[in-house]
Amino acid sequence: VFGRRNSGKSSLVNVITGQQVAVVSDVAGTTTDPVCKAMEIAGIGPCMFIDTAGFDDEGELGALRVEKTRLAMKKCDIAILVFTQTDMAEELSWLDQLRASGAKVIAVAGRADEQRDIRALCAAISERTGLAAIPFSARSGEGAAELRTALLRAMPEDFEMRSITGPLAEEGDLVLLVMPQDIQAPRGRLILPQVQTIRDLLDKHCLVMSTTVRTLHQTLAALAFPPKLIITDSQAFAEVYAAKPEQSLLTSFSVLFAAQKGDIETFVRGAQAIDRLGPASHVLIAEACTHAPLAEDIGREKIPRMLRAKYGAQMCIDIVSGTDFPEDLSGYDLIVHCGGCMFNRRYVLSRVRAAEEQEVPITNYGILLAKLSGILDKIVY
Repeated sequence: VFGRRNSGKSSLVNVITGQQVAVVSDVAGTTTDPVCKAMEIAGIGPCMFIDTAGFDDEGELGALRVEKTRLAMKKCDIAILVFTQTDMAEELSWLDQLRASGAKVIAVAGRADEQRDIRALCAAISERTGLAAIPFSARSGEGAAELRTALLRAMPEDFEMRSITGPLAEEGDLVLLVMPQDIQAPRGRLILPQVQTIRDLLDKHCLVMSTTVRTLHQTLAALAFPPKLIITDSQAFAEVYAAKPEQSLLTSFSVLFAAQKGDIETFVRGAQAIDRLGPASHVLIAEACTHAPLAEDIGREKIPRMLRAKYGAQMCIDIVSGTDFPEDLSGYDLIVHCGGCMFNRRYVLSRVRAAEEQEVPITNYGILLAKLSGILDKIVY
């Protein structure tokens, strides 16, 4: 949700979500950092509302807030742009940026109950933007139903949840999951990619079997027939490849998420840059998670160690996490991104496009590990 300070963005989020998610005040600039609320909307499913700081914020601190609002623009599939006055130069500037980002935009005439002539404002918005403006009042609830309908209509064509396993698994196929059980997999639970992959396979009515690297041989021996597909933790690629039946296809959780969340063909092409690296190369490793680093962390320790073992201890490797991602990528010879399970597809693709525009190769954890293991041409995605 985008708009000026005190335009009613927070009230709109509270009405649509049915909860007091965001603090509402007549004081301009109440919303500082973006406020996020996950919820289910009938017809859309799970989604995230982001209440942003006003894009007209002022001062040094205000500029930082506006930058956070600009970051939210990279993540959104649908943008609700709130107008409150006929002088809409800033709104039109942000509308151009939102459209350029690929987001679908819904125009809202905010604070409808306080506007002297809400119809005139809606007409002006439509004339200047080409969008049918929805009059909205948080106080009376006017426009809430129309806005929910508009959200459904604005859903991008690829908004449907993409199958994680795609055409690799179909109904009745036996799929074996080789789960990591190291320090990075917290005791007592599975990590998100594993849970989502299992749900994807169950929705397809596949036969799902889970094991660990330690019990892989016993599991394969106990099966009546070889699995159609084996999905492993990328760190175990070499060991699982050596043990798998010849007819079984092999991939990893990270590779599957690279295909679902990003551009798998770009990641595979980017992996070829590994052959051109050397001791003086500069590599960026980008994680979506912001977890506290643990021993043997894949992004912070294992991949850097593997690269330096291959190309020299002096290789320069930068590591960023969460939303920290450099604007200027030109100094890097390769970017290695995680599977992105904590990001949505639009945000991952914005990073891929930034790398492509600056002509910097970008790949993914799983693709990188397959390449370093010498089996990139033997996995599926």
